Amino acid sequence: MRAAIHRRYGPPEVLQLVSRDIPEPKANEVQIRMVASSVTSGDWHMRKADPFAVRLFNGLWKPKLTCLGSEVAGVVTAVGDQVSRFSIGDEVFGATGLALGANAEYLCLAQDAPIAVKPANISFREAAAIPFGAVTALYFLKQQAQLQPGQTVLIYGAAGAVGIYAVQIAKILGARVTAVCRSKNHDMVRRMGADEVMDYQQQDYHALDRQWDVVLDSVGKTDFNLARKVLSPHGQFLACAGQLKEMRQLLFNALLRLLKLETRQLKMGIAIEQQADIEWFARLIESGQLRAVIDSEYPLDEIVAAHRYVEQGHKVGSVVLTFDGPE
Repeated sequence: MRAAIHRRYGPPEVLQLVSRDIPEPKANEVQIRMVASSVTSGDWHMRKADPFAVRLFNGLWKPKLTCLGSEVAGVVTAVGDQVSRFSIGDEVFGATGLALGANAEYLCLAQDAPIAVKPANISFREAAAIPFGAVTALYFLKQQAQLQPGQTVLIYGAAGAVGIYAVQIAKILGARVTAVCRSKNHDMVRRMGADEVMDYQQQDYHALDRQWDVVLDSVGKTDFNLARKVLSPHGQFLACAGQLKEMRQLLFNALLRLLKLETRQLKMGIAIEQQADIEWFARLIESGQLRAVIDSEYPLDEIVAAHRYVEQGHKVGSVVLTFDGPE
């Protein structure tokens, strides 16, 4: 089989296609022939070791996890003798978690991994576009913010791979959503459920005389110091793409809250995929409440170009990676 790997950190050109043996499933694993995966912002950050903290997780001098990709959509081609949840021929989708490895033609995952049967009403390409953004959005909105029906949410970067699912999930959870993105994407985010839209190139949300219960930054282009101006007294700022600046703000915010000098809160974290989340997404997809948004598609052969494009930061929705073979 072919796999896209990188043996050193650097620009997209460090990626190369190599030939590997097809992995055999262990007793509790399923073997999946990949039909589609994706290239996410998380992938290029891992490939480039940006921020530097990536090296603390994935190897100081060279990457330990050489095959990137976290979104899975494919067909079960073999099962271990202890597997009861899936059968050969099942069409599945989901995520690999921190192990990555989805940018290969085959992979093996435990049957209790965050994967589920793919809904029949979406394609493999659509299925591969959903988990990364939806899991991240759900983690921050439900677990971190504990978003309640009737609350107001501003989503900064609403047209991106995380933002577009944050719009949909916030609506599913009963919130009123303000979407911030370029004007050309306003119609699309409205179709995804946004109650109102705003163009960040024409208007600064933090200069408005109004308040939101939650401000979610999906792209790392605003910060808590700006957002707190428009947060309600106990409002929350969710830094989905937080880096060193947000870490400093987090520590300062924690100190002020400890001294009872601040009631607003900055929250960061790492979204970990759960099987129950993927199964919930499957039900939402089947009912038409959760929809995929695909910016573009690249074959595995063009993974360098896909990384180069994603790193520019202008995609709308997800960039899907496709594999040879029948869908």
